Amino acid sequence: MKELKMLDIGEQYGASAEWSERQIAYYRARADEYDTAYADRMGMPQLSHVLDRLPISGDVLELACGTGQWTHLLSGRARSLTAVDAAPEMLAIARRRLAGSTTRFIEADIFSQVPDRQYDTVFFAFWLSHVPPAYLEPFWKALRKALKPGGCVVFLDDSRAKAEIEETIEGRAVPTVRRRLSDGSQHLTVKVLYDARGLTKRLDALGWESQVEQVDRYHYIGVARPQAHS
Repeated sequence: MKELKMLDIGEQYGASAEWSERQIAYYRARADEYDTAYADRMGMPQLSHVLDRLPISGDVLELACGTGQWTHLLSGRARSLTAVDAAPEMLAIARRRLAGSTTRFIEADIFSQVPDRQYDTVFFAFWLSHVPPAYLEPFWKALRKALKPGGCVVFLDDSRAKAEIEETIEGRAVPTVRRRLSDGSQHLTVKVLYDARGLTKRLDALGWESQVEQVDRYHYIGVARPQAHS
């Protein structure tokens, strides 16, 4: 299958890609207990209903699909659905969850490649906060390439209030939190928290027309389209 490079971490960022390897390792280790933690996520039942009012249709690409918690909600809205994740353990669970569907699952590092085609909708949940600030601009440039004309990016994530309950690691160039798994292991992962207004301004500066709004204290949703003049 031909593939379209989104970002080449090795060429652009050299050794700084170590954070990405740690992040992938964390989610591989977390796969078996991910759904249990997800069930306890604050406001999750209400948050899932937000999808009903978001413009998700046509050929859909989901980034960082994890265990398919959102994938199965997207499947009824899409003409075709492609779900990408870097952790094979996560994808194995997602495939079981979507058994019998026509969803196409692809194991790939989001920062290096996506399938070589364009989509009407690109969706990601709780992924933008894992994109380091230095990667934000090239990441959104890559999203532009992945969209068909008239397409949009739809996303939701944790807002700044989540900082109150995260174990932040101070003194790192990339915002980082410590996560602990049930086996006692500790992992570091990127966590960049935005508020709706600040993220809207940031995306505007990157050439996107966006609508970002808080849905509750701890979460925001957003829809972004490339600015016509950019």
